[in-house]
Amino acid sequence: MKRIGILTSGGDAPGMNAAIRAVVRKSIFDGIEVYGINYGFAGLVAGDIRRLDVADVGDKIQRGGTFLYSARYPEFATEEGQLKGIEQLKKFGIEGLVVIGGDGSYHGAMALTKRGFPAVGIPGTIDNDIPGTDFTIGFDTAINTVLESIDRIRDTATSHVRTFVIEVMGRNAGDIALWAGIASGADQIIVPEEEYDINEVVRKVKEGYESGAKTHHVIVLAEGVMGADEFAAKMKEAGDTSDLRATNIGHVVRGGSPTARDRVLASWMGAHAVDLLKQGIGGVAVGIHNEELVESPILGTAEEGALFSLTEDGKIIVNNPHKARLDFADLNRSLSNLS
Repeated sequence: MKRIGILTSGGDAPGMNAAIRAVVRKSIFDGIEVYGINYGFAGLVAGDIRRLDVADVGDKIQRGGTFLYSARYPEFATEEGQLKGIEQLKKFGIEGLVVIGGDGSYHGAMALTKRGFPAVGIPGTIDNDIPGTDFTIGFDTAINTVLESIDRIRDTATSHVRTFVIEVMGRNAGDIALWAGIASGADQIIVPEEEYDINEVVRKVKEGYESGAKTHHVIVLAEGVMGADEFAAKMKEAGDTSDLRATNIGHVVRGGSPTARDRVLASWMGAHAVDLLKQGIGGVAVGIHNEELVESPILGTAEEGALFSLTEDGKIIVNNPHKARLDFADLNRSLSNLS
């Protein structure tokens, strides 16, 4: 393989630049040219492609976001979109592709592989909701950003004897809420993977104050459940009488300099993706399991260890969906001293 392309797709995540850097530098070290594709699959179809050298990825490992930019491009799911992308790959002489992003990005990588252009997926999202890996690039940075915000909110909550509902990102997964909630000493964590009783939530708040055990109360709420304002309103409807505030930490979670773990994980995965393409291997996604790198077929059967399968009518199903660690929810309940 003489020439590799790389793109980032979907939501940005801290550590994507570190992964791009690793792909570029490992490829050049191995005598392979690298071409960066701006704006994901949309840029691929548009031919927004340029050669990258060592200097292009200098001073990037510590930067959040993605300097190749990102965009969602659902049109790439169509045959027309894929053929246009392949036309550009041929035009630039690109023989293999590294795709950094989420499960939608993986589907694009698989489509290209099936059409003769090997592509490898790298999991990049703060949500940590991609199958085939214990952790995604950006997750560690995200939970540390959330943790810092919750710590600051706790200061004011304590000063004014207030209850705070703090909404955090995560799409439909509760990982950010669980990890940041435990690390911040949250009194309650509400995630979409677990049912909750709003009356129980209110009861715990009330009893905490009345017993004298609590001088403030912090509830970490995953966005996949509902928004903080809506949840706070439901608490009031259920009889909450505390001095209640609702806060959405929002997109600040996506930005910022990646942690050491995210930089190392991104570098490790990026270099490994290049090794796979050198072997002519495509249609796989890199992941980490038990602190070792693994590869999984993107499309196939569950018995083959594939991440996704197709039904007879062409619908995509997830073979082994990501599961949040609900044992962490149990852990937090045992540590919050709220019966």
